[in-house]
Amino acid sequence: MKPIKTLVLIPFILLLFGCNKNKNVNNKEVVSQTIVSKSNNTPAFKPDQQFNNYWYAGEAEISSYKLEQARYGEIRDGHAVLVYVTEPFLAKEQVKADQSNPSNINVLKLNSTKNFNTGIYPYSIMQSTFYPVANNQHAIKISASVQEWCGQVYTQLNNRDQFQVTSHSYFQGEADQQFTLEKTVLENEIWTQLRINPNSLPTGNISVIPNLEFIRLNHKPLKSYNAFAEHVPGTYKLTNKELDKTLEINYNPEFPYNIESWSETTKGLTTKATKLKTIKSAYWNKNSNADLELRKTLGLE
Repeated sequence: MKPIKTLVLIPFILLLFGCNKNKNVNNKEVVSQTIVSKSNNTPAFKPDQQFNNYWYAGEAEISSYKLEQARYGEIRDGHAVLVYVTEPFLAKEQVKADQSNPSNINVLKLNSTKNFNTGIYPYSIMQSTFYPVANNQHAIKISASVQEWCGQVYTQLNNRDQFQVTSHSYFQGEADQQFTLEKTVLENEIWTQLRINPNSLPTGNISVIPNLEFIRLNHKPLKSYNAFAEHVPGTYKLTNKELDKTLEINYNPEFPYNIESWSETTKGLTTKATKLKTIKSAYWNKNSNADLELRKTLGLE
């Protein structure tokens, strides 16, 4: 493909974007607009030609990982998948936009999945993060769901005047909840912020809301905790002594900053994920039986 010339081809390219119900989406904006900045003087990230060519080519980036998941005091084998794609987002409704509008926000979306078995029964986990490409505000929305044979749980956080949380669980004492949190770093957003500009990641002593998967699996209160963040090119490490939790993300220090592996240690056990394969694909069009071969390419079959 020839290099994209600034904004001229963007309307055409966005017509191809994922899971569209309406083919009239032709958002011309490449630089996202803002809702609430992380800092009053944080400038919006301005995508260059390299960024546009990679992230606005009408495809998602799909990476598969060999998963070693700690659960119930043992390590379980499974697979993890990270699916990154840019899409236009509605600021008010906080859902994917089906129509072009100057108020749409360009986000880098991450759908992260895990599948593993615990004895006779399976676990299926999915987290979604919608992070502005402008990279000067917190994620607009994050969500997480966990399904297993005992039941299912779901949590959603929306970025409005405060973080608004809705949570549902089959566990006594959790059940149905709605509450707000003061805005601070979201561990979920680190995974998308890193892909835009790893040098912008927070470091030092920070307040952070842990990823929603960890909160649900460990039945911890969803709130901010003190943590210490370290970053050297290629590795980001987040340590939370109160939760006895350490996250380490290893990535390619060169654009597009692909995530090569990660580990999360808690209660003396370490969950690990190691990359198997990365492909670019308009996966929303790959839904026939003939496309099952792509799962073999990713090492998922």
